[in-house]
Amino acid sequence: MVDLPGITRVPVHGQPEDIYEQISAMIMEYIKPEESIILNVLSATVDFSTCESIRMSQMVDRTGRRTLAVVTKADKAPEGLLEKVTADDVNIGLGYVCVRNRIGDETYEEARLIEAKLFETHSLLCKIDKSIVGVPVLAQKLTQIQATIMAKCLPEIIKKINDKLNANVAELKKLPKNLSSVAEAMTAFMQILGSARESLRKILLRGEFDEYPEEKNMHCSARLVEMLNEYSSELQNCAENDPRTNFLLEELEVLEEAKAIGLPNFLPRTAFLTLLQRKVKGISSKPPSFVARVWEYIEGVVIRVLMRHCENYPQLQSSTRRAASNLINKMKEKAMDRMMEIVEMENLSDYTCNPEYMLEWNSLMSQQNKFMDAINKVSEPSNIVLDGIGEVDVENLRHRKLHIQEAFDLKMRITAYWKIVLRRFVDSMALHLLFSVQNLVNSDMEKEIVGELIGPNSSGSIGRMLEEAPSVAAKRDKLNRSVKLLRDSAAEVAKIMDIISTDGDYSD
Repeated sequence: MVDLPGITRVPVHGQPEDIYEQISAMIMEYIKPEESIILNVLSATVDFSTCESIRMSQMVDRTGRRTLAVVTKADKAPEGLLEKVTADDVNIGLGYVCVRNRIGDETYEEARLIEAKLFETHSLLCKIDKSIVGVPVLAQKLTQIQATIMAKCLPEIIKKINDKLNANVAELKKLPKNLSSVAEAMTAFMQILGSARESLRKILLRGEFDEYPEEKNMHCSARLVEMLNEYSSELQNCAENDPRTNFLLEELEVLEEAKAIGLPNFLPRTAFLTLLQRKVKGISSKPPSFVARVWEYIEGVVIRVLMRHCENYPQLQSSTRRAASNLINKMKEKAMDRMMEIVEMENLSDYTCNPEYMLEWNSLMSQQNKFMDAINKVSEPSNIVLDGIGEVDVENLRHRKLHIQEAFDLKMRITAYWKIVLRRFVDSMALHLLFSVQNLVNSDMEKEIVGELIGPNSSGSIGRMLEEAPSVAAKRDKLNRSVKLLRDSAAEVAKIMDIISTDGDYSD
């Protein structure tokens, strides 16, 4: 219950000039909330419809459903009071209570006796219903109103208390238990490793992302496929993959340098290998660059997952992070070596059993007559479109007819074979990546971390798990105190509800 000041319009005795505005704002602040009951004190000597307090209460409670009016000085203006309180021209939804004020040195008991006698014996006031007269009636009404409001609010309050209690209990259960022995610390450590491994299996191997639904960077299967596709596009769009560049000029040059004593129209293998090696050299920086990007991404994911599972034991985090980084670096180096081996193998040999090579070569060679016609018919346009090659200009080839057919054959062979090479670069990287990630998650990571934390050169992190981190201890203490307070609060609110439901009253 808040006793608000009366409305003052004219400042006196040094009061601020905006006294009216200050008091009005204070009153509105308290009567505006829907859960507030407005106890509007009116004098029997005034016209209710002109009262400033009525105007203010109607601004926030137009129907009067939460406004109760107390009519004071009933003994000073008894004429017409009955009509005022029964007509209710100003919408006082909770009704009126008429009272007589204490006068002079009257005690509370004396004032109540005089008040009761007044409303029983006065010729006009005795006609007012006894259920709306007297301070005791006012006290009872206020208590009943308070009980009614509490009865409406308490179920929601209990629900909020229980929700908060359940949330705190659940959070308390998530905290690591106090460890009292090295055996318990080892058990907790192995549980952390197990849960981290399962998370990584879901993220890296099975393509599940329920643990990080909104973080696309942690949807690893999709991101790795995107990176492989990007790597494939880089290889496909590189200059070495455009067969129109210096069309046949490079082949003619190589054939000139590779000529030897032997049968005519015979393609020397050295010519093919020379062209192949130039192409391989041109893209040799892309596979290592891709390996570095992929393993940098995997390292970020692995460490993110490990740190989340170790968050309750900060003593483990630095050692675990170091072990994971060391392992990822080893696997990155192994993958780099593997890719360099593949580059070197492609550089030294020319082999495939893929039938697509012969199909592609035959398809390309079927255009040789069309090409030779463009070379020989000098009067025709010099531009020609070859399927699988694109539009090429043959003008500068018309005066270099020596070895032109061998050069065309060589170009078609290298074009068909280069597609196989690029596909091997992507496929071998994808397979090696899957193989390495499987080993990382299923065995290597656990061995590395265990060796870092428990091995002969370990930093003793397992033993330090017995020392609870100050932040965790403070959080545990705070949650325990909150749980106790909420349980006590729930019990007290339940008692109040029992009293209200039994007596319909709560006046203690």
